[in-house]
Amino acid sequence: MTERILVVDDEPRIVDFIRRGLQHEGYLVDVAYTGEHALIQARHALPDLIILDVMLPDLDGLEVCRRFRAGELRDVPILMLTAKDAVPDRVAGLDAGADDYLVKPFAFDELLARIRALLRRRGVPSDSQALRFADVTLNPLTREARRGNRPLNLTAKEFDLLEFFMRHPRQVITRDMLYDQVWGYDFGGESNIIEVYIRYLRSKLEAAGEPRLLQTVRGVGYALRAAEETE
Repeated sequence: MTERILVVDDEPRIVDFIRRGLQHEGYLVDVAYTGEHALIQARHALPDLIILDVMLPDLDGLEVCRRFRAGELRDVPILMLTAKDAVPDRVAGLDAGADDYLVKPFAFDELLARIRALLRRRGVPSDSQALRFADVTLNPLTREARRGNRPLNLTAKEFDLLEFFMRHPRQVITRDMLYDQVWGYDFGGESNIIEVYIRYLRSKLEAAGEPRLLQTVRGVGYALRAAEETE
């Protein structure tokens, strides 16, 4: 099946550049030049992935992202485009629910790599058996997660990250392993995206005061294990 991508940007030159390149690669492409148009277009034709610029003339991209996540597009990968490379700007996009970010100007080959990685992670068949660790349960088919009786409202990337840890309980997982297995490509040594997502997961796993399960192994990486199992 050919994947459908929604491109949201108010600069016609950039939209045309992305649209022509993606169509050449075989993707179906819808475009929107405003946030409101993007919300309407996504309801009209459900996308498999969204490329969303932060700076839009009506609703900004962060608000559009939040609205997507609050509706039917909770699990659709969102790649945020930003003109700013400052950490707070990147974190803001992730906080809004984006799965990845790309700083303008960018090479089209890098955009394609990000798209393929996001679509690959979304399309990987999962074992239908529910995963359990301590009081956390995760269903790969329905993409639902709970801690005890409390549902966990996870973004697509947060779910992928938790699933990877739950498939490798008590193992020490390095940053390189997470880059390769969860993101699917090299972000570069200066990226703090893993730390950001670990913080997100911890905040949701521990929202009701539960004990920490996602442990830091200093100088190595992270491990999913109970506090009494830490060294």
